[in-house]
Amino acid sequence: MVNSPFAVTRSESWRSFKIAAWLGWQITSNWTDPFLFAVYSIIRPISRAAILVVMYGVITHGNFTNPLFPYIYLGNAFYTYVFTVMNGVSFAVIDDREHYKTLKYMYVAPIRIPIYLLGRGVAGFFTASLSVFITILAGVLFLHVSIDPLQANWLLFFITLFIGVIMLSMMGLVLAAVSLLVVRHSGFLAEGVSGVLFLFSGAIYPLEVLPKWLQPVGFVIPITYWLELMRRSLIGNVAQAFPTLAHSSNLELLAILVGLSALFGTISVFVFRACDRLARERGLIDRTTNY
Repeated sequence: MVNSPFAVTRSESWRSFKIAAWLGWQITSNWTDPFLFAVYSIIRPISRAAILVVMYGVITHGNFTNPLFPYIYLGNAFYTYVFTVMNGVSFAVIDDREHYKTLKYMYVAPIRIPIYLLGRGVAGFFTASLSVFITILAGVLFLHVSIDPLQANWLLFFITLFIGVIMLSMMGLVLAAVSLLVVRHSGFLAEGVSGVLFLFSGAIYPLEVLPKWLQPVGFVIPITYWLELMRRSLIGNVAQAFPTLAHSSNLELLAILVGLSALFGTISVFVFRACDRLARERGLIDRTTNY
């Protein structure tokens, strides 16, 4: 009988997580020399933010003093975490099964697969943090995004960031579970899901822009509240001026974020258990599709 993938001891969990985090970082950063990796890490987030800046400049005729600009700029910057963390967790299944062909060995190794997959997302968190920092720094230096470090609510920032990373990791675990069963093109799963969430989470525009019948979708996504709190922690007065969540205090938004994160986390556990069981029964753990 195969033990449940969530039946763990504390030492087994920490060992699985630590090994996976180290492996994930090696895979992410070890493809080139440190200098080229540093250049890539700087150019990539700036070029991505430049697309948004150019679009905004064309639409508003260069009105970068409008409070809407820092609102959407920070939303776009922090959304980097969404794709990177979710993809870091979910793509580990594809990477190990299709590329390295080691997933079957991971299943028989003395590690816990869900904890291992979550650990693989750690590398995504660090690379995303670097991208977010560079993007925000470029906005402050060159685009007059007004952030006063002395006025920022750093306690709220780090609490929200911590909760958000856990929430995104658990959402990534759901995608990893589905990836165990999807044998073709599942590498695009995180891209597709993060793209849909980008539209409904208010990342670059208030939810009021959406049709009224679609707005409720945004209110049940924890990312919506996470982005709002991340903005408020850095530019509180600007973010609170937008109507979507203006009626809610920081504490109320934090409580909603914690509640929805706990709900999605619970769902992810049951989804992974079900998909893991089906993948074992169907012999999908060691299947490769040449994609």
